[in-house]
Amino acid sequence: MIPYGRQEITQADIDAVVSVLESDFLTQGPQVPRFEKAVAQHVGAKHALAVNSATSALHLACLALGLGEGDWLWTSPITFVASANCGLYCGAQVDFVDIDPRTYNLCPKTLAVKLAKAEKEGRLPKVVVAVHLCGQPSDMQALHALSLRYGFHIIEDASHAIGGKYQGEFIGNGHYSDITVFSFHPVKIITTAEGGMALTNDNNLASRMNLLRSHGITRDPALMTHKADGPWYYQQVELGFNYRMTELQAALGVSQMDRLDAFVVRRHELAKRYDELLKELPVILPWQHPDSYSGLHLYVIRLELNAINQTHRHVFEALHERGIGVNLHYIPVHTQPYYQAMGFKPEDFPEAMQYYREAISLPMYPTMSESQQDEVIYVLNSVLGDKL
Repeated sequence: MIPYGRQEITQADIDAVVSVLESDFLTQGPQVPRFEKAVAQHVGAKHALAVNSATSALHLACLALGLGEGDWLWTSPITFVASANCGLYCGAQVDFVDIDPRTYNLCPKTLAVKLAKAEKEGRLPKVVVAVHLCGQPSDMQALHALSLRYGFHIIEDASHAIGGKYQGEFIGNGHYSDITVFSFHPVKIITTAEGGMALTNDNNLASRMNLLRSHGITRDPALMTHKADGPWYYQQVELGFNYRMTELQAALGVSQMDRLDAFVVRRHELAKRYDELLKELPVILPWQHPDSYSGLHLYVIRLELNAINQTHRHVFEALHERGIGVNLHYIPVHTQPYYQAMGFKPEDFPEAMQYYREAISLPMYPTMSESQQDEVIYVLNSVLGDKL
C-alpha cells in the first residue's frame, strides 16, 4: 500500500531522541525552548510555545484571546474538527463560513457578507480561525482588513502549512493574525510524533498561553498574590492544563527542522510532477494562489464525476483495493452528528458539500519515489476507466 502520507525518520532524528533518553531531562528541560527558538526564528515570530498537540495550541489560543460564554468563533467547514471544537472548549458558540471553490479555504467574500449580516443581528464573532488547507495560506490580507473593520481576532490554523509562505514571507510570522498554530503529527510536514505550537508577536498572549499550558502554575513573583514562602514555592493562579511537550518530542522536532525547507521543496517537485501527469485526466487539479507558496501537506484532486460516470465512493474504494492509500480531507465539520445536533444542515454550506462529494487526497510525502508516483497515476487512470 502506498500511503497518502508518511514521516521521514533519519539516523540523526533517532540519535537526537536517544541523546535525550540518556540525559537528565525527559520533560521540562532544554530541548523544548531550543525547538521553540528554532521555529520562531525560522518563521520570523517573536514567541513560540510548544505543546502536546495542535488541538491544545488552538485551545490555548482561544483562551488567551478571551473567548468564552456568549462569544462566537467562526471557521471553515472543510477542516479537522479541532478547528471548531476549540471554540466549544471555551464555552463559545461556533459557526462556519463557506469555502472558496478554488483554494478550498474560508472565502473572504462570503465572510464579508456574513459579517455585515451578523453586525445587524449583534452576533459578530470574537475569533475567526483561518485554516490553511493543504498548506495553502488563506487570503490573510483580506481577512485582516475585515478584522479591523469588525473587531474580531484571527487565529491561523496552519497545521498543514509550516514552511509555506504568504506574500513572500513565512507563514507564522503573525503579520496578519494574533496567533498561528502548527501541527507536528506524523503525516505533517515535520513531526514530533504528536505535538503542536502556538506562535505570536504579542507579549501578553504569549505569557498567558505559557501559564495555561502548565496547570496555570507560576514561579514568577510578579504573578503571585504574595511573597514566596521559600525557593520551593509556586502558585496556581489560573485553571490551566497539562499541555506541555516532552523533551523527546522537542529533540525530534529540532532535528526535523534541519530538513524543513528540503521537505517542502520535495513536495513541490512531486506536486509539479502530478500536475503534469494528471492534466489529461478527468480531474480538477489543485489551484495555487499567486500570493502563496504552499507547504503542500496534501495534494487534493476533485473528480469530474459527470465525465467519468462513476461515484466518488467507487473511485476511492477501487484505489484502496489496488494499493493506493488515498484519503479524504475532510468530512465537512457541520455534517458531523455533534454539530448537526446544534442545528447545522448539510446544505448550509454548498461549496463545502460540493468539495466533499468530489475530493480525494493522493499520496504525497518527501520520501515518495517517482516510481511510486507513477504507480498512483497508472492505477488512478485505470480506475477512472472502470465500467460500472
